[in-house]
Amino acid sequence: MNIVVLVKQVPDTESPRKLKSDDSTLDRAAADGVINELDEYAIEEALRIKEAHGGEVTVLTMGPDKATDSIRKSLAMGADKAVHLVDDALAGSDALQTSYAFQQALGRTGFDLVVLGSESTDARTGVLAAMLAERLGVPQVSLVNKVEIDGSALTAQRLTDYGYDRIEASLPAVVSVVEKINEPRYPSFKGIMAAKKKPVETLGIADAGIDAARVGLANAATEVVDFAEAPPRAQGQIVTDEGDGGAKIAEFLAAKKFV
Repeated sequence: MNIVVLVKQVPDTESPRKLKSDDSTLDRAAADGVINELDEYAIEEALRIKEAHGGEVTVLTMGPDKATDSIRKSLAMGADKAVHLVDDALAGSDALQTSYAFQQALGRTGFDLVVLGSESTDARTGVLAAMLAERLGVPQVSLVNKVEIDGSALTAQRLTDYGYDRIEASLPAVVSVVEKINEPRYPSFKGIMAAKKKPVETLGIADAGIDAARVGLANAATEVVDFAEAPPRAQGQIVTDEGDGGAKIAEFLAAKKFV
């Protein structure tokens, strides 16, 4: 089975994040880059499917040169190889353009199953899986917390507010997963050493057949019109209990319409 995992390098949520004043895009150089958390669950699920059914796991990412750090960790976890879309023309691409770029890359790699996290911690659009599946003309199953493969048949549990839906689809397909699906493994020392020898193919837009007029900030279908830094957190109100502490807290909660 040819399994492709889409991986995005995002700013560490523990680091301060900000937008650049000149073009309103995320300042990725201002924070440490890490694998998008939900994509680690996607990698783990792809590895489990491979272990159960055989095949190969390919990591596909789009990003600057520093995204190789996330590629190496993916390979250390157990992925077999990687494809890195890297080109200055891709900078500032929105979700619509990213889905097009991945469509072109997947046309080169081929796939039976594409797995990715349900959203990224930087943009949080949650629309890439649906856009990509539409472009590829294959079924899309989102918010998956359990997936089973039987030949070309896919059965999944889709997380909902009331529990879950049981979804059936046929391969090839695109599946986006949530954190409840598994527990990602840690790269072992053996895996880290092996990752150094695994193939990583680097593609520019010409290599992948990507039209430069359909990607990049200048051609994006969406834009950030304005932004402002979040105000500093105000000091909390201190309630001194002089026998009426409970009443004061109740009054405070009532004023905030919490009770």
